Amino acid sequence: MSQFHNITELLRQWSDGNRDAMDELMPLVYSELHKQAARYLRNERRCHTLKTTELVHEAYLKLIDQTDIEWESRRHFFAFAAKLMRHILVDHARTRAAEKRGGANAVKVPLEEATVITVDEQDIDLLALDEALNRLAQIDEQQVHLVELRYFSGLSLEAAAETLKISRATAARNWQVARAWLRRELTR
Repeated sequence: MSQFHNITELLRQWSDGNRDAMDELMPLVYSELHKQAARYLRNERRCHTLKTTELVHEAYLKLIDQTDIEWESRRHFFAFAAKLMRHILVDHARTRAAEKRGGANAVKVPLEEATVITVDEQDIDLLALDEALNRLAQIDEQQVHLVELRYFSGLSLEAAAETLKISRATAARNWQVARAWLRRELTR
């Protein structure tokens, strides 16, 4: 049995309530979760206080609490994990932003250093990106899912299209539109 098939089978068993399947699953998916977290953090500022392993562990703690999800495939699982990691990083960024505004451990940061927003998909302000994605979700949720799969999970266009059950051409158009829309929103 291939590892991919084994992962899918364990996900189905987990969906059916078999908690032991989750214990068997994690060693099989840990490496990919770690790669996902590393991709996320590669797009963060250099001095980010959350490390890759910490992000994986926080995501794991949230994943094991999921009891009412019908896992369709390993791609579905990793897409969900990507969304969890996005939310963890956004929550972390919000906490840090609150501290910068006068929290107990506030450090004074010059305005020009406080936020970095560029359009080359590096050093993007995660809070600004999250707010833009939330606005985009009001217009087209599928584009948001595509951005999460491509940008945060690192899936190819083909794999993202397959996960979303849309054609590659539709995915390519949506990716182009979503990137242009986000670029405009992030540079306002």
